Amino acid sequence: MPSPQKIRNLAIIAHVDHGKTTLVDNLLKAGGTYRENQATTERAMDSMDLEREKGITIKAKNTGVHYGDYIINIVDTPGHADFGGEVERVMKMVDGVLLVVDAYEGPQAQTRFVLKKALAQGLHPVVFVNKMDRPNIDPEKVKDQVLELFLELEATDEQFNAPFIYGSARAGWVSDTPTGEQMSMTHMLDKIKEFIPAPKAEEEGDFQMLISNIDWDNFVGRVAVGKIGRGKVKMGDRVYLLGRTPDEAAKPLKVTKVFQYTGLASTDTSEGTAGDIVGIAGFEDADIGQTVGGSADSPALPFMAIDPPTIEMQISVNDSPLGGREGDHVTSRKIRDRLMKEAKANVALQVNDTDLAGIFSVAARGAMQIAVLVEQMRREGYEVCVSRPMAITKKDDQGRIQEPFETMWVESPEEYLGGIMKRIAARKGRIDDIKPHAHSTTIVCTIPTRGIIGFEFELMNLTSGHGIFSHLFKEYGPHCGIMQTRTTGTLVSTETGEATGYALDTIQVRGKLFVGPGDAVYDGMLIGENPRTDDLPVNPCRAKQLTNFRTTGADKGIALTPPVRFSLERAIEYIQGDELVECTPKNIRLRKRILDSSLRARETKKMKDLAENS
Repeated sequence: MPSPQKIRNLAIIAHVDHGKTTLVDNLLKAGGTYRENQATTERAMDSMDLEREKGITIKAKNTGVHYGDYIINIVDTPGHADFGGEVERVMKMVDGVLLVVDAYEGPQAQTRFVLKKALAQGLHPVVFVNKMDRPNIDPEKVKDQVLELFLELEATDEQFNAPFIYGSARAGWVSDTPTGEQMSMTHMLDKIKEFIPAPKAEEEGDFQMLISNIDWDNFVGRVAVGKIGRGKVKMGDRVYLLGRTPDEAAKPLKVTKVFQYTGLASTDTSEGTAGDIVGIAGFEDADIGQTVGGSADSPALPFMAIDPPTIEMQISVNDSPLGGREGDHVTSRKIRDRLMKEAKANVALQVNDTDLAGIFSVAARGAMQIAVLVEQMRREGYEVCVSRPMAITKKDDQGRIQEPFETMWVESPEEYLGGIMKRIAARKGRIDDIKPHAHSTTIVCTIPTRGIIGFEFELMNLTSGHGIFSHLFKEYGPHCGIMQTRTTGTLVSTETGEATGYALDTIQVRGKLFVGPGDAVYDGMLIGENPRTDDLPVNPCRAKQLTNFRTTGADKGIALTPPVRFSLERAIEYIQGDELVECTPKNIRLRKRILDSSLRARETKKMKDLAENS
């Protein structure tokens, strides 16, 4: 087994779509993971279906490259701010970071977020300026931007003097200068060996490991993943899972398997040594952040503090008239078990029971994080209803309500700036800076977290898909008051049954449709959008009254506009506070929280009276 001096542990960090997952693929090839005649897997580290579909990394995952007599453990971390909890916990496993930056776009918001966490931990950076084969690149300017960012984030002198490597992960070459000789990816592995320090680990002494990730193996169950800080571990060893608090007793357990992460899979290994990243099986219950020690009185290792969640949503049992028809897991017990299992493996997620039976509160960094969880549940056969995301508010010392604010960066061609700034103002945003570039302009603003919900789709429509934005939590500040993010009302079904072409033909003149002929609808379901702000009751099930002279053949003249079909993420951001998204394995439907129209009218009147009297 290698000594700590022959091990390198590093995390790859970058903004969404800057090419880090492609880079990992090529480092695996350079390290000989694939045999010459073996088919390579593109984006091998993105193992979840959702990651491949969305083109983003969601879960932090680790792999190992055996290069000569060295083991280089690589952790691929998410670049999206909503999955920041994944980033924070892996910082404890690594000793350096490989910062991937696009040679055209330069460092972006999420680069700043992850880099700040890494530099604060004292990790050593190596910078890779990627996509050097893109047109209009400016690598020298990008280098200056990265160094400015290092200064801004209070990097030490050693961190500031990080080596820069240039190249194209997709084309499989690297160079020491922007115009220098193009070399193979093994040159990058040599640079990692040279500039990333060996792990701080003690070969002698009692075994000690901080759990930084939880994995699952179909044969042995729960697997605790982490970097061995001291000693070694092998199958059959007796170890202790230390308590979460000083009062909690340590639990003895027997190690049933030790996994090493190499290439694309985890492999059984005889023992794990100090400094290596390994997985240990034998736990019934273990949480991220706990310490595994060789003795019951081993000291617990400190775990990195996680930024608190800023968004809260409710996930509840599907109580619609169509509930239970399309899913396998529909009871509150099964839904609760699944949410609690997710909370154990995802430190940035908090799940709590509410006062109401069958309704659970889920708090996270952003709406996308919860949307990804619900999408996974749908695919696993669960049926749930999901509420609109709400910002988590606090009260200050004087009892005034405080809400979370974010710094938002919006990049867009200049011709769309007027419309974007108007929408930012409507969402209570404050413009801090406007930075013109050669082909676009960046708006920097401070905006309430709730103002970001649904902004992505508005920006896409405003800029015909040319605008991009990113955001980072900034602080809690005074509540901004009422905010109107949706300017339209809805068409609400008054009947339960099947939508007919005849009825939809008359309804479509009043707005956009969300359903087509033959779709199942029910009383209180949203079947379309009303251009005005109020909700309009409609009957989508009405059939033509037939006589001897009027036959079904007359329906051939009906021309319906194709209905708008929502993705889960879009649906969650579209709905208002009195609406829910019904998610089943086969359908995504929008509905009113209270389905009965007379009860709904009574509730609306009560809320209006309260608002007038307060």
